[in-house]
Parts: sequence; structure tokens; C-alpha cells
Amino acid sequence: MGVAIRRAGEGDREDVVRLLDAAFMQDPVSSWIFPDEARRLRLHGGLMGAFFDIALGEGHVDVTEDGAAVALWWSVPAGDGDAGDGEAREGDVREGDVREGDVGEGGEDGPVLLRRIVDPGNERVEVIGRLTEAIHPTDRAHEYLHLIAVHPDRQGEGLGTELLAAVLEGCDREGRHAYLEASNPRSRDLYTRLGFDVMGATLDLPDGPRMWPMWREPRTAAMKRLTS
Repeated sequence: MGVAIRRAGEGDREDVVRLLDAAFMQDPVSSWIFPDEARRLRLHGGLMGAFFDIALGEGHVDVTEDGAAVALWWSVPAGDGDAGDGEAREGDVREGDVREGDVGEGGEDGPVLLRRIVDPGNERVEVIGRLTEAIHPTDRAHEYLHLIAVHPDRQGEGLGTELLAAVLEGCDREGRHAYLEASNPRSRDLYTRLGFDVMGATLDLPDGPRMWPMWREPRTAAMKRLTS
């Protein structure tokens, strides 16, 4: 397809956040975080901006040259195993379980800080951070696809696949793993075709939609020929 892709920087923030805001405004997870549409319209962009800032600090942001599609990646090192094991367990975290006072001395942790920055009165901003942290695999270093978005007017052109392929080809060459959480069946099926497998149990948000944690092993040239 030959889509031109480049790394985004701080100067792209406004345009990328606008794109993420438009692409995810009606997403099931965004609708769960902000069930009131007026509140979502007002605050959803702030959440996308926070995600952009994290990606610049923890990984990188890829954007098509025409600005129609963007992918936010985090580079995650192998941890000590104290966080999630990749499997969501019913009842592990529920809306109402987390409070700002739950974090230890020495400052705010990520979900608490995100909630304070984006929407202090909205517990769900923190809850989803807790839930995704709990299932995130920590035993092996990997590239984490946090978000990928295509402008609503440009969907169906293969732009998202091109963005993914650019990073996944590097993962295959260098033997790196990749991880993501799919937020709807359509994206889950796309990721499956690109070599991701659903791992363990699904993540069912409290009174909300289902998410699929997915892991991708680096693929050899022979395997790619067999599955292409």
C-alpha cells in the first residue's frame, strides 16, 4: 500500500489528540468511562491527551504522514512479576474498590494520577487503569499497543494495518513480543489475523463491555509464509 509513516513529537500533540478524540468518542470502553455523553464530549479529549503524553515518555507515537491514523506504543521491560499475570479474575477489582487513599506513601500511582488530571470525580478513570494493570503480563519485555486510531472518514482503507505492520515487522526481526487489549470484536479479529492470540480470560468491565488481552510471539519467515 505504501503509506508514509513517521514518528510523532510534541508538536503533533494537538492534531493527534483531536484524531484520538474523534476515533474513540463512541468506542465501548470510552462510553463506559464516560457514560454521560455531555461529560464525554467535554472531558474525553483530556484522557486522550494524557495517553499521548504517556506514550511519548514510555515509547513512541507513529502517525501517517497525512495525519489520518495514529498508533501509541509503550516499550515495556520485563518486570519482577509483582503486577498482573495476564489473566483477569472476576472480582479482583470492582468499581468502588479503589480510592485515592489506597496508594502508598511517596505519591500517587498511575491510575490515581490519571484520574486526578482527567476527571477527579470519575472513579472509572482509575478503575480501568487498575484493571488493565492487573492483567498486563510482566514476565517478558514487549511492545504494548495502547491505542490505534483511524479517522472515522478514512476507516476501511487499511491504514491501521499499515501502522501495525511497521512495528510488528521490527518485532519479528528482533525477536520482540507485543501485547494489546482489544476493545471490540472487530479489532480483536484484525489483531488475530496479524498474529495476536487471546490470552487467558477476558476483561469484563463492571457493568460494561468486554476487552480481550492479546499476546503476539515474534514470527519467523516460515511462519509468515504459512499464514499469509
